Amino acid sequence: MEEKIRPALRLTLEKEERFFGPGVARILELIEKKGSIQGACNEMGMSYSKSWKIIKRAEKELGFHLLSSHNGGNSGGKSELTEQGSLFLARYREMEKELTEKMEELFGQYFPQESD
Repeated sequence: MEEKIRPALRLTLEKEERFFGPGVARILELIEKKGSIQGACNEMGMSYSKSWKIIKRAEKELGFHLLSSHNGGNSGGKSELTEQGSLFLARYREMEKELTEKMEELFGQYFPQESD
């Protein structure tokens, strides 16, 4: 069976260069879920240093911290989203959701045969 054409969307935020998109959002969601950067990295198959660079770059461009990290002792470290980071991530995901809904509506308008 032939696959249907479908639209795709990738919301990225930029200044001079892109600094926030689905990948950064996913890292933050996994950090919140796992409680650590390392746990998020393991699930994504990404190196700790790469994820740390991505997060720090986003924080620099945004002008606020996305994460609050606590060094561990016997129990290991812990990372969580700051209140500002959590609100920013929620706004990003809501905008992404609304854009996807609008994109699907427009796709049906411009490509009605493909959207059936």
